[in-house]
Amino acid sequence: MKRHIFIVISLLILFAFDLTAQTVSKVWKADNGDGTYKNPILFADYSDPDAIRVGDDFYLTASSFNAAPGLPVLHSKDLVNWQLVNYVFKRQKPLDVFAKPQHGGGVWAPAIRFHNGEYYIFYPDPDFGIYMTKTKNPAGAWSEPVLVKAGKGLIDPCPLWDDDGKAYLVSAFAGSRAGIKTVLVVWKMSPDGTKLLDRGAIVFDGHDAHPTIEGPKFYKRNGFYYIFAPAGGVATGWQLVLRSKNIYGPYEEKIALAQGSTPINGPHQGAWVSTQTGENWFLHFQDRGAYGRILHLQPVTWKNDFPVIGIDKDGDGTGEPVLSFKKPDVGKTFQTETPPDSDEFNAEKLGLQWQWHGNYEDAWAYMFPAKGVLRMNSVQLPEKYKNLWDVPNLLLQKFPAEQFTVTTKVTITPRFESEKFGLLVMGIDYSYVGVSYKGGKLYVAQAGAKDADKGFAESENVPYLLNVKTFYLRVKVEKGAMCSFSYSEDGAKFTNLGVPFKAREGRWIGAKVGLFYTRPAKFNDAGTADIDWFRVE
Repeated sequence: MKRHIFIVISLLILFAFDLTAQTVSKVWKADNGDGTYKNPILFADYSDPDAIRVGDDFYLTASSFNAAPGLPVLHSKDLVNWQLVNYVFKRQKPLDVFAKPQHGGGVWAPAIRFHNGEYYIFYPDPDFGIYMTKTKNPAGAWSEPVLVKAGKGLIDPCPLWDDDGKAYLVSAFAGSRAGIKTVLVVWKMSPDGTKLLDRGAIVFDGHDAHPTIEGPKFYKRNGFYYIFAPAGGVATGWQLVLRSKNIYGPYEEKIALAQGSTPINGPHQGAWVSTQTGENWFLHFQDRGAYGRILHLQPVTWKNDFPVIGIDKDGDGTGEPVLSFKKPDVGKTFQTETPPDSDEFNAEKLGLQWQWHGNYEDAWAYMFPAKGVLRMNSVQLPEKYKNLWDVPNLLLQKFPAEQFTVTTKVTITPRFESEKFGLLVMGIDYSYVGVSYKGGKLYVAQAGAKDADKGFAESENVPYLLNVKTFYLRVKVEKGAMCSFSYSEDGAKFTNLGVPFKAREGRWIGAKVGLFYTRPAKFNDAGTADIDWFRVE
């Protein structure tokens, strides 16, 4: 009897470990397993990050632009291992606007804060204004976003509740919409965060030495007001820290983090957080082109009430990024975790790694738990279709690492001439391996478009006859974002297709990988594609 109990317990333990293993990416993890971590902590496009600690929990949010669901919420216990736990909204408002892809629009740099028992996120839409949403449970439902301040070009808001109960908001401007930029403004705000109370006042002008200053984050420490703000541009800039005893300035300035002698270009825009043990850390992005703005973690030391971010090798008071470092001391050790990438499609809900390129419609796709598949339906292409740049029913996820291979198993049941299913790498240039239904037969080919944002039509390489309805599609991504496509009829032998393709970023986002299913005209019963699994290895 004891032996049987031992066997059962052992099997349960092995099963638990197996479940844990399934949640950890096979292509990137930052936790080295020896008390250290490597950067980036997330090799994925979580741009413009902001984070907070509440008790023993860290929460992070980031820009999501036009993707839906939008405004991601990530959770960590140690700042190194992160889980994607939620999105603030399922569809982005205005609903009719975001029914079509709004490349470069939507959610720009958000800020997350905890105040009076509630979590707040303030986020800008550069075409509509500044919004606020809140919740008591970051992994649960968030309130309907409130338009705090309407206007074009208002970006990167961050609130501060002062010691006397008064509330303020700092923000920047997008020159493309507002016609001004490189200045920071502080507004008086109602304590409930629902509206601004004045016209605001400029507190810093970066034109002389800190061009394109933006992304401000507001803090108070030791009687000083601090504004952490990136300057110098996304790919080439630095992290500036401003300090004043008066919320309206004048502010002293100091560059706290720059590239220095490291390969980490443009290290800036992020969040200062502290651990339960009193350590200080900074989360920021690095622009890696097709890979997007990937997430790094830096140690912080305070000297003379100014932060030094990273390691100050030459003693000039400006830090540079670390490539590897001792993990934050949070009093405990936690298991390795990563955001999801692979998906077996066995649940009743789509995995959180997936986002549509516009507000989704119910008819596009459903989980089919009884069959253990995601069923995608062919969707009619938009009027005046030129290429996939204008197609919203692209189901995509972020590149998860520098090198990886995606393979997916699909069973297709076409019902309309020229329906097409594809495994896609999407950006300003894009390419895919697609299966088309023509004359009662299935054909597979590589296709794509260059400068898709300019409306250039797709081109297609030589198609091959596909003799089965269940098939496997694959894309291999190598260093430099070089992609090669292949297909298989049996899952064992893969045939290369077309020519290598160099992925490119989208508009303010990295390249993405995923699936689509389209048809050229209206029809009352869509063809279906049952996706058995999507594996990232």
